Amino acid sequence: MRSVRPAAPQLAGMEPYDPKYLPADALLSANESPWEVDEALRREIARAVEAVPLNRYPDPLANEVRDSLAQEFGLARDQVLVGNGGDELLFNVALAWGGPGRTFLNLPPTFSVYEANARLTGTTVVNVPRREDFSLDEQAVLARVSQGDVDCIILTSPNNPTGQCVPEEFVRELLDATDALVFVDEAYGEFSGRSVVPLLAEHRNLLVLRTFSKAYRLAGARMGYVLGDPEVIQELVKVRQPYSVDAVSQAIARVVCQNRASFADGIALTITERERVMRELAHIPGVEVFPSDANFVLVRMEGASGVWEDLYARGVLVRDFSRAPRLENCLRVSIGSPDENNRFLRALREVVEEGE
Repeated sequence: MRSVRPAAPQLAGMEPYDPKYLPADALLSANESPWEVDEALRREIARAVEAVPLNRYPDPLANEVRDSLAQEFGLARDQVLVGNGGDELLFNVALAWGGPGRTFLNLPPTFSVYEANARLTGTTVVNVPRREDFSLDEQAVLARVSQGDVDCIILTSPNNPTGQCVPEEFVRELLDATDALVFVDEAYGEFSGRSVVPLLAEHRNLLVLRTFSKAYRLAGARMGYVLGDPEVIQELVKVRQPYSVDAVSQAIARVVCQNRASFADGIALTITERERVMRELAHIPGVEVFPSDANFVLVRMEGASGVWEDLYARGVLVRDFSRAPRLENCLRVSIGSPDENNRFLRALREVVEEGE
């Protein structure tokens, strides 16, 4: 045959997710940690990986990792599920709580993958936009869920790419107002010092996502996890891919779980640098800085797309959101090392001065 049948109709018009990952001297676009895992810990990881039998399938549910996480959060194993990064778990939720005849409540601007997953699974998407300052329109959200047809809602805390946490009081109010699955994405939670995990004890409809990619420097290993009610976790087990978390990633995660305290200084330094970068940005003419509880900062300025190009020409890669709906003229800047942050600030000042 010289032809092939069309792909599924829901793919029509969809653009593949593109993080626009390019080589640069200062990589400040993907919200990764700027620091490698410490050398002593890398040696321990190497020993653990060396002991992995590569000819055998991994533990299908990564139970040793589940046990470590359960112990850390004061939960049981059946309240934890790990995945191939948070992305797999996000798609699993779309499979388990979405589909034709089901409704997902989205709160844009937020992580675009949520809506993409809903479209891929044939789920109806209802948008309740954020306010101009990117805070949630809490009353509008409550009013929408009161209609009774919402099956799943995702609250991102801190929100990507805008950076703000969701108030715990609102999460509690929403959980009490609906039987929809309330999925709180806390991928950047370590940088905020806040979490709604304690609410799991009171609410069966709460699911919380966490990851090793950001605060624990393992973006290259792909390990995320969700915490929730055992019945919710069991539904997700039904749709997950077999052996989705490979044995090497499980070995790495086991070592990191045992050494989480060693990452505290890096998290604290990122928070300190975030506050410094925000202060310095506030003094650059024409730059509007939005509050952030994450390891990135969102800024708005005229001609942001051109600014992105000028920064990249100076070896600094940030994320260009200037053409995204509700994010016009916005750039997202990851918090890097002090040297990377200084390089970004210096480059941005040069760009602004040249444009005056």
